[in-house]
Amino acid sequence: MTALTTAPSARAKAGRERSLLDLVLRARELSILGVLVVLVAVTAAINPGFLSAQGVEDIFLNASILALLAIGQTFVVITRNIDLSVGSVVGLVAFVTGDLVSAQGGSMTLAILAGLAIGGACGLVNGLLVSLCGVPALVVTLGTLYVIQGLDHFVAHGRQINAADVPQALLDLGSGNVLGVPYLPMIAVLVMLAVGYYLRSYPSGREFYAIGSSPEAARLAGVPIRRRVLTAYVVSGLLAGAGGVLWLARFGTVIADNAHGWELKVVSAVVVGGVAIVGGVGTVYGAALGALLLTTIGSVLVVLKVNSFWQDALIGALLLLAISVDRLLALRMTRILRRRNARHAT
Repeated sequence: MTALTTAPSARAKAGRERSLLDLVLRARELSILGVLVVLVAVTAAINPGFLSAQGVEDIFLNASILALLAIGQTFVVITRNIDLSVGSVVGLVAFVTGDLVSAQGGSMTLAILAGLAIGGACGLVNGLLVSLCGVPALVVTLGTLYVIQGLDHFVAHGRQINAADVPQALLDLGSGNVLGVPYLPMIAVLVMLAVGYYLRSYPSGREFYAIGSSPEAARLAGVPIRRRVLTAYVVSGLLAGAGGVLWLARFGTVIADNAHGWELKVVSAVVVGGVAIVGGVGTVYGAALGALLLTTIGSVLVVLKVNSFWQDALIGALLLLAISVDRLLALRMTRILRRRNARHAT
């Protein structure tokens, strides 16, 4: 009788904790959306041209690639790891695929396949070193960041890819639209919905959160930790590769330093979006909103003619604030759960 009553009790406890966590995550995402609305409203009141059709389209186009990278980074961060190489992967993929299609007269399909292959290979190397060799993720991805940057400069050798040499179909991917909706935001939204549904609805998706919440408990529960961490890095690499192809499609002209420093923007978007840097908490929806918020802030500062230095300073401040809020929320949730458990025990 005791065994029969214990199992439902444990499931009920897990359900209560999950409901509380879902409530906190929804609150974080709604707060980001609220800040975004207020920011846009205030800026539009100062400069009505900010909400022109072209201005809004530019914001979503510029946010699309960052959101795509943030979605991949979310996979990694929820497992208590980090990928600092994504910006370098975008730069390498953008130049190599541009060089490939311009020199060989290749097609958009060739560019996409090549970009995914390069990005996936970079993610695989990171994942193998972290999951199988046990090297700290910060060390691994910081090292591969510089290796990939060096490889990018070696391949470029001071050259530049011009938009005139890129297939028109690929350029249309970066500037075209369907019924007035640009392709790039559509791609980012579709990837976000697919990844978000997988992480929430599939047992294997929830295992990523289990690893981040408690690696030891996940191991005892039979979760294949190494395989999941490796998968997270491969997904991050694939989306970074896709981001590199979309970068080429969006801008046409590519040099070796493209997306330089974007790794910090991606991490900032993820953390500001409510994904805990210590793992186990967050959603791809919040990460995408974080990317949109950072992009909007950049556009607002340009419209208001504020020095670009303040953009980096503001992003840094938001990152510190988000980490502090995550810590306070974690402590608050711990106290709430302890009080609930104490009441149920009595």
